[in-house]
Amino acid sequence: MAAVTMRLPAARAPLDSSALRGGEKHLVAPGDTITTDTGYMRGHGTYVEDDKLIASVAGVVERVNKLVCVRALKARYNGEIGDIVVGRITEVQQKRWKVETNSRLDSVLLLSSINLPGGELRRKSAEDELAMRDYLQEGDLISAEVQSIFSDGAVSLHTRSLKYGKLAQGVLVQVSPSLVKRQKTHFHDLPCGASVILGNNGFIWIYPTPEQKDDEAGGYTANLEPVPLSDREVISRLRNCIMALVTHKIMLFDTSILYCYEASLPHQIKDILKPEVTEEIVLGARQRLLDSEG
Repeated sequence: MAAVTMRLPAARAPLDSSALRGGEKHLVAPGDTITTDTGYMRGHGTYVEDDKLIASVAGVVERVNKLVCVRALKARYNGEIGDIVVGRITEVQQKRWKVETNSRLDSVLLLSSINLPGGELRRKSAEDELAMRDYLQEGDLISAEVQSIFSDGAVSLHTRSLKYGKLAQGVLVQVSPSLVKRQKTHFHDLPCGASVILGNNGFIWIYPTPEQKDDEAGGYTANLEPVPLSDREVISRLRNCIMALVTHKIMLFDTSILYCYEASLPHQIKDILKPEVTEEIVLGARQRLLDSEG
């Protein structure tokens, strides 16, 4: 018979979400007046009525010179060129794959936008088109980069680098895209023994850090060797730490995830998501982040 854990209710002090996000933020709800100054330009998430700039979505007000826009707190992923994304193949079509990337529309990965196995660069032939399912098939997870945006808002991807390609032997975590911090690199080898790919689209891939980079496969050969228990425990702990940070709306980047991981070490993996343990871990990680910024 499975053990049942029971906890008594206890009052908990609310976390200061503004400090967690790195400073005071101007939050607005739909219908709130952002400014009555007519010198500002209207951006996304706003409209003008009676000479007032009003928010049309709930989110954070962002100002760039005279341009004012509202970044929605919860929204589908809107791709930008150069973004790193993690996606799942949903359909194999003629000379292209359809990819689920948490966007309004499925993204597109063209056959001409991939590296062939072995990193070979040449024009794709009819034989390559017939072998598309040998490279990627429905259900496969991939990492890719946004190459362009179509007129209807759909995203075009490419994997023309050996660091992109098919993903295997790991755990996928889905979070809000607004919680993933934009950085120079979204591939991180953490010192705890696991690596993460922080997709700008809110899909995060956690996997064991490879002992050596295998460039001969060109990113399309999956390693199906059994993962040691120690690596699985690290991956599980990282996954629960990410969910704890998401619960308290803390931005996700390599440092915040590592600090949260280190704060969770005194606790068992299964206890990390208990509310009182989550709060203790997140408070510890937040304090280290504030100290490092100061």
